[in-house]
Amino acid sequence: FSPQVDSANAGRVLASDAAVFLKKSGLTDLVLGKIWDLADTDGKGILNKQEFFVALRLVACAQNGLDVSLSSLNLPVPPPRFTDSSSPLLLSGTASSDVPWAVKLEDKAKYDAIFDSLNPVNGLLSGDKVKPVLLNSKLPVDILGRVWELSDIDRDGMLDRDEFAVAMFLVYCALEKEPVPMSLPAALVPPSKRKPISVPGAMPLIPSSTSTKESHQSLPPVGVLAAKTPLTQ
Repeated sequence: FSPQVDSANAGRVLASDAAVFLKKSGLTDLVLGKIWDLADTDGKGILNKQEFFVALRLVACAQNGLDVSLSSLNLPVPPPRFTDSSSPLLLSGTASSDVPWAVKLEDKAKYDAIFDSLNPVNGLLSGDKVKPVLLNSKLPVDILGRVWELSDIDRDGMLDRDEFAVAMFLVYCALEKEPVPMSLPAALVPPSKRKPISVPGAMPLIPSSTSTKESHQSLPPVGVLAAKTPLTQ
């Protein structure tokens, strides 16, 4: 139990202290809320040592693309990663802004062609226009919801060209049986959206490919709308 969270040394953690600490994981509030609900078994708003370890384990699961559920607790995952916002490394921006973008140039051209075919307005696509493309992938709705949440980086309910590329990248990863991470890895944040400090969790969050995803094993990795937009480089 670190003094960072158990400041009173009482062997338990209050919700307010835990929230500050868990936010450093870079996960969304939605995911952290789910983790807290699972860990706080008696619903008292306080975690004992055992419950706090459960919360940390669930954070590690979420960071590695596994479902946040008690059944994930037995799966092998690396320890959870937390960033300290006062760390000079993070403030300098070197941890995130120098990471090459995970979306390759040739893939970006393909995603741009799909983006343009959807008639963007002022360079933006509304959720209504993106939704059919996402549904076309035949991925589970909860996965598609997470793809949207991760790709709408500025939270304006619209996707610009770069955000749309992130969405497509995540969809193709999911079709290839790669788990969709719970928080956006630094390498996936488009260079145009990178700020030295506010990248959530400036850490390489590479999803582990050893994830035991049994569902949708029969899903062929089909191209989303690829047939509709012949690619001309």
